[in-house]
Amino acid sequence: MPDELQVLGRAVKQAQYKQHRALDSRLGAAGTTLAQWDALRAISRAPGAPARALAAATFQSEQAFGTLAGRLAALCLIDRRPGRGRRIEHYLTPSGEEVLSTGHRIADEVLTSCYSPLSPAERTTLLDLLQRIGDGAGAPADR
Repeated sequence: MPDELQVLGRAVKQAQYKQHRALDSRLGAAGTTLAQWDALRAISRAPGAPARALAAATFQSEQAFGTLAGRLAALCLIDRRPGRGRRIEHYLTPSGEEVLSTGHRIADEVLTSCYSPLSPAERTTLLDLLQRIGDGAGAPADR
């Protein structure tokens, strides 16, 4: 059983790696990176959010997200504005909205290709299973 779980873990990682490489390559041709597009997507979903929330949403440390946000601001893709206290709020600029929209089209194409071997029912099942794992149902507590 442990070997089987390791094979499963590696298969999940391999699928993710293939997906990320394809996305990063295609997004690069459009003038952005997967990390940048993912940050724009997170900001779009939560305009005005602080770096802490956006870092968590993009699976980054606060420091890494702060560096990325600085680059996005320098590219005029986001605005960083003072919020309450020491909080810095993040918003997309019109240019950021355009890059995000282009990224959505590219992601749709890439993901359609990545998941084409699966039927719609299989994709639904895969999503349900991965969400169950991601939600931590039945997972041991972090040690």
